[in-house]
Amino acid sequence: MAKITAAEVNNLRKTTGAGMMDCKNALVEANGDIELAIEILRKKGQKVAAKRADRESSEGAAIAIVNNDNTSGAVIVLGCETDFVGKNESFVNLANELAQLALNTSTKEEFLNADFGGITVAEKLIEQTGVIGEKIELSGYEKIDAPFVGSYIHGGNKIATIVGLTANVDGADVVAKDVAMQAAAMNPIALNEDGVDASIIEKEIEIAKDQLRQEGKPEAMLDKIAQGKIKRFFKDNTLVNQAFIKDAKQSVAQYVKTIGDVEVADYKRVALG
Repeated sequence: MAKITAAEVNNLRKTTGAGMMDCKNALVEANGDIELAIEILRKKGQKVAAKRADRESSEGAAIAIVNNDNTSGAVIVLGCETDFVGKNESFVNLANELAQLALNTSTKEEFLNADFGGITVAEKLIEQTGVIGEKIELSGYEKIDAPFVGSYIHGGNKIATIVGLTANVDGADVVAKDVAMQAAAMNPIALNEDGVDASIIEKEIEIAKDQLRQEGKPEAMLDKIAQGKIKRFFKDNTLVNQAFIKDAKQSVAQYVKTIGDVEVADYKRVALG
């Protein structure tokens, strides 16, 4: 049996993030072969992941990140089971590393298959499940490319948003952050009317008509009044039509126009749970 040194154990810990005893035991089992020890720890992660597959990963860290020239942004949620793990510094650091990597991908599938220190992101999540002992998964992934992208993280990594603007002009940084804060706080269902699913509109119209019938309104008037209620629904629930939280006298779209011929191109919002 090979003699396992403290330096070898420490090296394996730095590579995998696993606990000291787990690293020592893996090295003993691997007879000092660090690559085999890493494989042993990964297999342990797979076993733990299988056992905890049905657990809820409603805690974790929501991260927003933007590239250096503010033309690309990503938001992810690295989910775990407990608030204790979600607030752990090493866990949040891992979430930030993953978010940085997400900037270079276009889809969730591409991201999960991306290289992370010699293994895929998906394999890293399984490895960390074994290290931490909780279900660890990517429960949110969104990406935006635009002339200017801003971001916002709310409530100790509970909500993360990114907003894309149609132009990079003076004040774009402030406006993009303000709109990202709006999206975090007000949780709109779509960017504008065009983004609202037809089934949602139909459902809201029927709800409005039912309410009007209960109020005794004539059947012939229902469609016209219901359309007015739908306009109100769009105002309350679509980002650019919402009242701006810092100045309710103007809509978000009107606020964005204060810096020039600029519109909100897109937004993405992720949250724990």
